[in-house]
Amino acid sequence: MIQTVQNIAEETLQVIQTEFPHVELASFKKKVKEALAERQDWTEEQMQQLLLQAAVERISSSEPDWTFVAARLYLSELYKQAAKTRGETVAKYGCFLSLIRLLVEEGVYDPQLLTAYTQEEIVELSEIIDPGKDKLFTYIGIVTLSERYLAGTLDKQTAELPQERWLIIAMTLMINEPKQKRLEYIKEAYWALSNLYMTTATPTLANAGKSYGQLSSCFIDTVDDSLQSIFDANTDAANLSKNGGGLGIYLGKIRSQGSDIKGFKNVSSGVIPWMKQLNNTAVSVDQLGQRQGAIAVYLDIWHRDIFSFLETRLNNGDERRRTHDLFTGVTIPDLFMEAVEKREDWYLFDPHEIRKVMGFSLEDSFDERKGEGTFRRRYNECISHPGLSKKVVPAIDIMKAIMISQLETGTPYMFYRDTVNRANPNKHAGMVYASNLCTEIFQNMSPTVVIEEKSEDGKIIIIKDPGDYVVCNLSSISLARTVMDDVLERLIPIQVRMLDNVIEINTIPVLQAQLTNKKYRGIGLGTFGWQHLLALKGFSWESEEAVDYCDELYETIAFLTIQASAELAAEKGVYPAYAGSDWETGDYFERRGYDAPNWLELKEKVKQSGMRNGYLLAVAPNSSTALIAGSTAGIDPIFRKEYMEEKKNYKIPVTAPDLSAQTTWYYKSVYSIDQHWSIRQNAKRQRHIDQGVSFNLYVRNDIKAKALLQLHLDAWQSGLKTTYYVRSTASDIEDCESCHS
Repeated sequence: MIQTVQNIAEETLQVIQTEFPHVELASFKKKVKEALAERQDWTEEQMQQLLLQAAVERISSSEPDWTFVAARLYLSELYKQAAKTRGETVAKYGCFLSLIRLLVEEGVYDPQLLTAYTQEEIVELSEIIDPGKDKLFTYIGIVTLSERYLAGTLDKQTAELPQERWLIIAMTLMINEPKQKRLEYIKEAYWALSNLYMTTATPTLANAGKSYGQLSSCFIDTVDDSLQSIFDANTDAANLSKNGGGLGIYLGKIRSQGSDIKGFKNVSSGVIPWMKQLNNTAVSVDQLGQRQGAIAVYLDIWHRDIFSFLETRLNNGDERRRTHDLFTGVTIPDLFMEAVEKREDWYLFDPHEIRKVMGFSLEDSFDERKGEGTFRRRYNECISHPGLSKKVVPAIDIMKAIMISQLETGTPYMFYRDTVNRANPNKHAGMVYASNLCTEIFQNMSPTVVIEEKSEDGKIIIIKDPGDYVVCNLSSISLARTVMDDVLERLIPIQVRMLDNVIEINTIPVLQAQLTNKKYRGIGLGTFGWQHLLALKGFSWESEEAVDYCDELYETIAFLTIQASAELAAEKGVYPAYAGSDWETGDYFERRGYDAPNWLELKEKVKQSGMRNGYLLAVAPNSSTALIAGSTAGIDPIFRKEYMEEKKNYKIPVTAPDLSAQTTWYYKSVYSIDQHWSIRQNAKRQRHIDQGVSFNLYVRNDIKAKALLQLHLDAWQSGLKTTYYVRSTASDIEDCESCHS
């Protein structure tokens, strides 16, 4: 046995020396030698674990390449475990067809994989599996993928390997494509995934090819002001959460505390009790046993319950009015920010009373132009009406309450509703009241209403008028890898096709969401690795160069994405709500000043073919999938060049990607960066993105109120649609992964 483990150690050292000539091996050799001398009864498994641990311990900013050594050692064990589960004798990629049969028999894979594809097709596809692509993984990347996403048997034995996960995803998303083209599309999708040029959203990554779960990331509901709607919304939230979706829920239509119910005065309890119900749902209905449910709730800044709403996550006060497990967001019109800026008063109303007295719903309007429009006209009518009760407070007092909550809890998120709705390409068909869990999705919303409930032939029939229940279908480009390899033009068409196919094959347990998904065919193609790319390009974050490059790159991505959707429309047809949209009228291009020859040509192309997707671009946080792809999260800078990623029972050292003597200068810690530069970058980016961006503000915990206020004013004045968390050095904010792509 001693000879066997010595051979394992020697062979491992030889492989490292050959494949990683730049790593310093002396201390690694010393640790292994001392361990062998210390005891004589090492098993092969123990020796492999020792070698892996010795490699992991050496991962640091001064020796970042050890992450690839550790990944290789981890993969070696993964291959052995999979071979054992699959009854194969050699620890490497085995028979792909046998894997599918095994996991279909186990009830893990969907039997369609065997009925929709012939044995010959599966064998042909298995030949494109490239085990060499596993060398792209960092240690944290392969551990994250293996522990959370690779399919195993029902008794949790390792079965699927990384390249097989990519191929299963490709086969699942292309399953309904015409047979004469299907294998070609699968091979192209596998190319995109296996090279880590893109990642799919977490639900797609986890559930594609499975017999359970759904593929969309998150959802947005609008709750009507009725008991039926409130409890139906809770049931829908539970069903979606159970299947792995996060939620954004707009509560602004619900009457405020002290409002009347059926003419009885001052009896309504307002929105807080309904938030308590949703909080219980988030805690009790988890996401496929993986993590607690995740729900963000949004309320208008003029709603009379706004102060209570802003206190729901604080750690002091009446616990009966706290909802610590919900995330919060405020929907803010331009008029409020103007009042804050000018230190003017702000009026709070009850939405139910406005509907009853004024005959309109204030939340149903926005300012169509900067500085004028329907919202401010109606708001001023509400102020002037003598029959309408109102509460007046200094606007800055509400803003202070927002900032106090943000510094303690990271929330509320800021949703600038006028900016969002003016830019909405489908404003002809509705409006946007709020965003999702990660503040990057903006699509038309409306409540679902029960029209009739009747009995017929001994059955109870409920007839509903379905509202627009928003669905987020996400995937993201790895900027550093794709830009440096110059593959954006090849990547984006297959990525858009994959996203569009999620809409076709996904089964959503809430019918109005299924209908909305087909009506707008909204997708959210996003990006991650922005700071990684800047480091490779040698661009400082706080520079005009980075701001200009952001503008240029995202314009290219927008162009290619719109073009891909137009080409798909020519092939498969336009989305049902296309007629009358800004895409059809050309307003989309004019509003953004797209008048260069290539844009004018694309505008004409869209006029001829239409658009397959009503919504196209959205940048999600992508923290977990960016780790898998070996890059930086979303559009964020890094926290540190070297840190420990905490898992349940252990910690993993992680370094900034492609860290070297050349790139280290461009990895500046986020808390050292002037956030106004980040806002400038995001203002450029936002012009090219029809939906939005998960954009965090990073501040020190001792920031002055005036400085934080100035950041918010800058974000709003710069045309940002939302800001996500305010992350301070003192706040402990848990990332929600439901929407990550």
